[in-house]
Amino acid sequence: MSKLFFDHLLNLDKLDKQIKKVTKSSEEREEIWLLVDEIVHHKALECILDKLPKDAHVEFLTLFYKSPHNQDLLFGYLKNKISENIEELLSQELGLVSDEILSEIED
Repeated sequence: MSKLFFDHLLNLDKLDKQIKKVTKSSEEREEIWLLVDEIVHHKALECILDKLPKDAHVEFLTLFYKSPHNQDLLFGYLKNKISENIEELLSQELGLVSDEILSEIED
């Protein structure tokens, strides 16, 4: 997975174990992890943009695409623009996404 500023909020241990359990090759695991990475990325941005005022979207996305790994810069920006605890919101949302993906893989 690519390194992003919200990675510390993710706990993918259960998902990793299940992916290893259901895949037969490293290529399968890599393909599934690419999908997981994409889903998590989109869900995180959706959560952020839903809470961020519309007039700040372009500025945030510019910062994100220039420094996607910079926690201090990006969370600092978000904390100035969003009155709610964005780290807590993201943590909850990404936990739900992880659980949903795990459930899909187990089925």
